[in-house]
Amino acid sequence: MTETARHDTTGAAPTAPAPTTPATPAVGHPLPGARTHEHLRNYPPVSEWDHHVAYDAKAHPRKVPHSYMLVPTTCFNCESACGLLAYVDKDDLSVKKVEGNPAHPGSRGRNCAKGPATINQIDDPERILHPLRRTGERGGGQWERVSWDDALDDIAARIRAAITEGRNEEVAYHVGRPGEDGFAERVLQAWGVDGHNSHTQVCSSGARFGQTLWGGFDRPSPDHAHAKVILLFSSHLETGHYFNPHAQRIMEGKQAGAKLVVVDPRMSNTASHADVWLAPWPGSEAAMLLAIASYLLRTRQIDEPYLRRWFNWDVYLRERHPSAEPTFESFLDCIEADYAGYTFEFAAAETQVPVERIEEVARLVAGCDGKLAAHIWRSAAAGNYGGWQVARSMWFVLALTGSIGGVGGTQPNGWNKFIPHGPDVPAHANWNELAWPAEYPMSCNEMSILLPHFLQEGRGRMDVYFSRVFNPIWTYPDGFTWMKALTDPEKVGLHVALTPTWSETAEFADYVLPMGHSTERHDTQSYETHAAKWLGFRQPVRRVAMEKMGMPVGDTRDANPGEVWEENELWFELSWRIDPDGSMGIRKHFESPYRPGEKITVDEYYRWIFENRVPGLKEKADAEGLTPLEYMRRYGVVEVAEKLYRQDERALTDTELDGAVPDGPDSATPGVLRKPTDLDSVPPLIGEAGAVGVRHDDGTVTAGWLTPSRKLEVYSPTMRDWGWEEHATPGYIRSHVAASEIDLAAGDLVLVPTFRLPTLIHTRSGNAKYLNEISNSHPMWLNSVDAARHGVATGDLVRLNTSIGYLVARVWVTEGIRPGVCALSHHMGRWRLHDTEGSRWSQGLVDITHPDGPDSHLLRYKGGIEPFSSDDPDSERIWWKDPGVHQNLAFAVQPDPWSGMQCWLQKVRLEKAHAGDQYGDVYVDTARSMEVYREWLAKTRPMLGPGGQRRPEFLMRPVKPRRRAFRVDGDGQPPFHSPGTAPAEGGTS
Repeated sequence: MTETARHDTTGAAPTAPAPTTPATPAVGHPLPGARTHEHLRNYPPVSEWDHHVAYDAKAHPRKVPHSYMLVPTTCFNCESACGLLAYVDKDDLSVKKVEGNPAHPGSRGRNCAKGPATINQIDDPERILHPLRRTGERGGGQWERVSWDDALDDIAARIRAAITEGRNEEVAYHVGRPGEDGFAERVLQAWGVDGHNSHTQVCSSGARFGQTLWGGFDRPSPDHAHAKVILLFSSHLETGHYFNPHAQRIMEGKQAGAKLVVVDPRMSNTASHADVWLAPWPGSEAAMLLAIASYLLRTRQIDEPYLRRWFNWDVYLRERHPSAEPTFESFLDCIEADYAGYTFEFAAAETQVPVERIEEVARLVAGCDGKLAAHIWRSAAAGNYGGWQVARSMWFVLALTGSIGGVGGTQPNGWNKFIPHGPDVPAHANWNELAWPAEYPMSCNEMSILLPHFLQEGRGRMDVYFSRVFNPIWTYPDGFTWMKALTDPEKVGLHVALTPTWSETAEFADYVLPMGHSTERHDTQSYETHAAKWLGFRQPVRRVAMEKMGMPVGDTRDANPGEVWEENELWFELSWRIDPDGSMGIRKHFESPYRPGEKITVDEYYRWIFENRVPGLKEKADAEGLTPLEYMRRYGVVEVAEKLYRQDERALTDTELDGAVPDGPDSATPGVLRKPTDLDSVPPLIGEAGAVGVRHDDGTVTAGWLTPSRKLEVYSPTMRDWGWEEHATPGYIRSHVAASEIDLAAGDLVLVPTFRLPTLIHTRSGNAKYLNEISNSHPMWLNSVDAARHGVATGDLVRLNTSIGYLVARVWVTEGIRPGVCALSHHMGRWRLHDTEGSRWSQGLVDITHPDGPDSHLLRYKGGIEPFSSDDPDSERIWWKDPGVHQNLAFAVQPDPWSGMQCWLQKVRLEKAHAGDQYGDVYVDTARSMEVYREWLAKTRPMLGPGGQRRPEFLMRPVKPRRRAFRVDGDGQPPFHSPGTAPAEGGTS
C-alpha cells in the first residue's frame, strides 16, 4: 500500500470523498440537516412538538385523546448520550413515555431498551424524593428528613473550613458516570480543590493509556459505516462504548460489504454476526495483533507515505538502532526485523487459535485499503496486566495500513467530540496524592480504586467526600475494604451521596441528597459516535414544559417530584454558601455574566455557553427566529461539524500561528510549534502547554497530534523518561492470567467478570422494571470441556476461590465460551442491608457477618427478589427471583503498574460447592486483600520524570492544575510508598 494519492502531504486538510449517509428518520417537518420522506412519518413533526395529540393506547377501542408537549433531552442510561423525546401530558405534566429524538445526529431517533426504560426510573415507587440525614451508625439504616438549607449549610461550612485551613485535598468529588462534560470539574477548579475522582480505573484506563501513547488522544472513533474491514475487541452490536450509535453504523458497514472480525473469548451476540470470530486465550490479543503487524511489514503491505510523514521514525532509530543509517528506508528494515519474532506460529501458541485463522484475519486487514475501523475500550485492555499493549498494538496495525483518520478508518475521539466550557475556567496549583500517587505517574486517570487502601495506610483522610452516581462498594473490587473506610469517621469525616436511588454505597452515607434522572436535570454532552461533532443538551422536561406554558419556575425542584434537585443548581448554591461574601475568590466564578454580582442561574449559564462557545449555533438559531438557548431547548442537540477526516493535516489558523516558534533541530521535539508559557499556565486537558502544531520536513505546517512530538509516537520517549524503556514501542506483555499461569488440572480457570448485558446499566438499572424483567438471571458460563473435567452440570453450585476469598455461583454449561475460561456478567449481585434501602426490583436482602474475626466478611442472602406492595401495581407481579452474585467483592485490587487499570480478569480455582454454601455467598479476608494490594503496588517503579515532573503534561488529567503543580519543588520529593523502591529521576527529554 504505497500509493500517495490517499494521503495529501501539502499541509492542507485533504478533501475526502463525501460518504453516503443514511437518511435521518423522517419527522414530517424538516429537521436541521435531515432528509424527509413525505410518505413516512416515524415521529411527530417538529411543528407539533409543542402541541401533539395522540390517543390513549390503554383506552382502546375507545378514542381518548391526550395533548402532549414533546421535549427533547439526552439519555443517561449509558455513556452514549443518545437523544430522547419525552411526552409531557399537558393536563397533569406527567411524563407518559420517552422515545428517540430524530434530530440527534448520533442516535438518529433510535434507542436501545435502556432509553425507553427511563420512564421506569421517573415513576419508580422506591426512588429518593427528599434530602435525608443519618441519625444512627453508618450503615445502620436510621434516617431523618432534612431541609436542603440545613444540609447545604452543614456541607458548606465543612468545605469552607477545609479550604481556609489549607486542607483542600480533604475534599473529594467521586463520580461514576458523569453524564456531563466539564461542569463539575469547573466547580472544583473554582474551589481550588484537586479532588476529582472518577471510575476510570475500573473502566478504560488500559485502553486509554495504550492509545494516548500514540497520539495523545485516549479513545478511538471508528468510521464503521464506510469501512472495508471492522475489527472489534468488544461486543459492540449489543453493548460496549457508544454501542447504539456504533451498532447502527456497523450494520450499515456490513450491508455495504464490510467484513466484521470479532475478538472475544465469549460468543457474544456481536460475535454471532461476525464473518470471523476469534476466541483467544485472555490476555494474548496483543501477540495476535503484532503478528499481523509483522506480516504487514515483511510483505510491505503498508502505507509508506503516511508512516514517513507521521511516525517519529527518526527517534525510533536513534533510540533502538543508533548505528543504523538515519533514513526512512533503514527504519523500515529495522522495524521489520524487530517484529520478525511475532510470527503467526508464535501468535497461535500464545492465543491457542489456529495459525490459519490468524493468517485469515491478517490477509483481510492487509486488503482493507486504508479502511480498517477498529475499536477497543474495555475487554482485553481492561482485564489484563499489560492490557494497554493491546490498544497500543491495535493502533500500530491501524497506522501501518494507513487507516488512521480517513474515510472508513479510525479516528481519535478528540476529532469527533465537542466540549464547550463555561464563562471562565478557574485554575489551581494543588496536587492530590490520594488521587495521583507517585507510584502511578502515567495512570489514566485517578487511582480511585486504591483510595480506601491509602486511607488505611494513613496517607491522608477525607473530610468531605461526595459520591455522585457512584457505587464503589458494589462496583469496585475489594468492596469490603471500601465499607471499612466509609464506616470510619476518622478516615471519612462526612460522606454525601448525590443519587436518584438507593445503592449499596448510599447506605453508608451521612447525607443522601436526591438528584434528578435524565428528564430532570441540565447537562451538555458530546461523544465520538461517527466522523462528525455534535453537542447534546439534557434538560428537565417538565420544567421546560411548564415554562413554555407560562407557569412560574424558581429552580428545577419546582418541576421535579418531591424535592429532587439537579447538580448544576446545587453546585451554584453550595459555592455561594462556601464563600458568602466573596472573600475566598470562589463566588465570583458563579456570578451571572448578565447581572453583575448576582448568582448565576442555570438558564444564564447555558445561554452564555450557547451564545459564545458553540460554532454555528447562532446562525442556525437565527435562521429559525430563535435564540441559541431556545434552539437547544427545541431540538436538544446541534451538529457542530460533519464529515471530519484527517484533522492531523488541518492547517493552523492565524491565531494559532501568532507568536508560535518551532523547536530547534537539536531539541528533543524538532519542528514542534509552541507559544510562550510559564509555570502558572494551565496545560490543555490533553496535550502540552504552548504546543500548537508541527512543521514537517517538507516545510508544511499542520495541527498534528497531541504527543510531545506532535506526531504518532511508535517509540515513546515518555515511557523511556518514566523508567519503562523496554516498553517504549508496541509490544506484548504476558498477562497475570496467561495460559502459563493457569493449572487446569488443579482446577484453575480464568474468570471473565467484565462482560455487559445490553439491557442493564451498571448499578443504575436496578429501579427499571422493564429491564429487570428482561434480564434477571446470573449464570456462570462454563465450557463443556471444563464442566466434564470438574464433574458439574448446568444448575450446579460451585465455589470460585480468588486471591482474597471465594464466591458461590450457579453453572451454565455452554459452547459459547472457550475452554479454560468462565464468565459472569458484571451487572448483577445487587443487595441491600435494610428492607427499605434499595430497589426491590433487583436487590436481595443480605446479612454481613464476621465468622473468622473482624477481618473476615461473609455476605449471605436472606431472601431473593420477591413481589412487594407499592404505588406501582406491577411490583406485585414480579416473577423473577435471582439477585445474582456480587463477584467484585471477592476480587483484590490489581492495578496495572503503567496505566493503573484494575486488571479485572481473575485466576480462580473452581470447586464443587461446600456443605453449607449457599448461592450468592461471598467471603473475603480484608487482611489478605491489603497484602495483595501491596504485592501489586510493588510492581510499580516510582520516579520523577525530566525536570522533577510528577507526571507527563500531555496525558489527560481531570481538573488539570497549573504547570507548577506538575513539578516537585527544589528540595521536595513526593512521598513514595512502594516496598523496596526508591525514587529516581528520569532522563532528559
